Amino acid sequence: MLDLVLVAIAFAGAHLLRFDFEIYPDDNYRYFQPGIFLLFSLRLSFFFLFRTYAGVVFHTSIEDARRLFYALLGPTFILLVFNAVGYGDKEAFLLPYSIILIEFFLSIFLLVSYRGFVKVLYMSNFVNEEQTTNVIIFGVGQAAVTVKNVLESSGKGRYSVKCFIDSTGNFVKQRLGGLDIYSLQKMERLIITAQIDTLVFADGSLDKNTRDEVVDICLKYKVKILSAPPFREWSNGDLDFKQIREIRIEDLLERKEINLNTKKISSELDGKTVLITGAAGSIGSEIARQVLRFDIEKLILVDQGETPLYELNNELRHIDSNIRYETVIGDVRNISRMERAFKLFSPDVVYHAAAYKHVPLMEQNPSEAILTNVLGTKNIADLCGQFKVEKMVYISTDKAVNPSSIMGASKRIGEIYIQSLNTALSEKGKHCKFVTTRFGNVLGSNGSVIPLFRRQIAEGGPITVTHPEMTRYFMTIPEACQLVLEAGAMGKGGEIFVFDMGSSVKIYDLAKKMISLSGLQEGRDIEIVFSGLRPGEKLYEELLANEEHNLPTHHSKIMIAKVRTIAFDGVLEMVNELLSLFSEQDNNKLVTQLKRMIPEYKSLNSKYEDLDS
Repeated sequence: MLDLVLVAIAFAGAHLLRFDFEIYPDDNYRYFQPGIFLLFSLRLSFFFLFRTYAGVVFHTSIEDARRLFYALLGPTFILLVFNAVGYGDKEAFLLPYSIILIEFFLSIFLLVSYRGFVKVLYMSNFVNEEQTTNVIIFGVGQAAVTVKNVLESSGKGRYSVKCFIDSTGNFVKQRLGGLDIYSLQKMERLIITAQIDTLVFADGSLDKNTRDEVVDICLKYKVKILSAPPFREWSNGDLDFKQIREIRIEDLLERKEINLNTKKISSELDGKTVLITGAAGSIGSEIARQVLRFDIEKLILVDQGETPLYELNNELRHIDSNIRYETVIGDVRNISRMERAFKLFSPDVVYHAAAYKHVPLMEQNPSEAILTNVLGTKNIADLCGQFKVEKMVYISTDKAVNPSSIMGASKRIGEIYIQSLNTALSEKGKHCKFVTTRFGNVLGSNGSVIPLFRRQIAEGGPITVTHPEMTRYFMTIPEACQLVLEAGAMGKGGEIFVFDMGSSVKIYDLAKKMISLSGLQEGRDIEIVFSGLRPGEKLYEELLANEEHNLPTHHSKIMIAKVRTIAFDGVLEMVNELLSLFSEQDNNKLVTQLKRMIPEYKSLNSKYEDLDS
């Protein structure tokens, strides 16, 4: 009803403006009563249609203004058409065109201004100043302006955006959205003088060094850090307040997006049947998602885990109903089951990600590590050769380099076996290409240290770090899997591809930063305790063995490790001897055979250290 009163005022104003503030119109204006009745009827109908009355006036936003604009535009358009069609041949109009247009603009002004006035009045008098959250927005593009508008119109508390920060320096001393733009060098002083509580990253293209510098400054002054998603993730082109989330440690460890040679990968995968073992795991499931970007013929998902495979099946079903894929519950150690899958689906490309990977658990269960990581790999590799698969890509680990654990040693045996098999088959004129990819820890994978720390923080601590000097390489799951596809496409057979993992990260520093990002303080709110190295663990992981060096490829993040090669007959004999020991379940015999096969394998923090002598 209040909106209708404002429309009446706008109509009266339009009337007075049109007729130079005369009370009565000239003779051409004969249809005052039906005209104003139609105008008010249409306005009321469209107010109900667009629910302009439903917005909380205290928190009026750009979306409310947009809704008002369309609610007013509809009746105006109808009146203009009505005039042209119904009264075009008469000397008088239902309502003069000029009054219709003036009333439209006046109504927009009054309805929006009224809401803005009430919001300002409310914010000035009824919002406790102590609730105000002072914000700096990092970025100066359109996304930064949108973030400002979303924050200021949010009902989640009062956000007062103070300024924008430009890391490039190109827009310093200019203004954006009515606010000043400052350089990164002045940010620390601004945090102090403006009593900044929160910083929001609106620029997703920041380089890692700049982002880390900003985060360190914020953590120093206990400034909360939020991050807006990139534009492609906005809901229907609009940014929602719920999408602005607290920054996570994974965001700080991520690196620039990888530029893939999609043309080369497409030539390898388009029209092909792709089989993935360990498909329901962290790496296997992401490879499946990445592969589906290409025009493959069919995707075969093999895993022994019923529940995770079921969940992956449901996920893929919702991505694209036209995807042709099959789920196979089966164990790579079961040669009959795997042979059935190869015979039935005739895969062209195989990604072998199935493996046991938890170092301490495998140290306690050597026979299972060998059965899965050695026998399982041998089964898949042999079937690839038997069924004339074009290429097999083996997912290895940096723990296979100078191994200190049973898990690492078993993965190294897998590398040796498929590399020697590649040579043997090539010499016989068979063309299956075997490629190995080797990389370190992936963020967010099952058993990763980050989910463990996050859970320990949620429980109030303590956070358990094995050693203050322990370091690890980290890579995001999508990044690792993209490089797997790239390396697999460029492989000609027999290579061990090593990924550029960036700089190693000290686990102790990682734990401290996660505590700070949670708004807590080490020592006061939560403790970090050192639990000691677990069996088989190293302080530092390596990507190359002592006798290895790498060769560059056309991709800056992928190198080829030059490793010693062993004749296949000798490898096969040693592998068969190792597998024959499984039935005895004598862990010392199994580990001793592993050490014979891999001279550089030296146990650490393990009961098997005595076997090294």
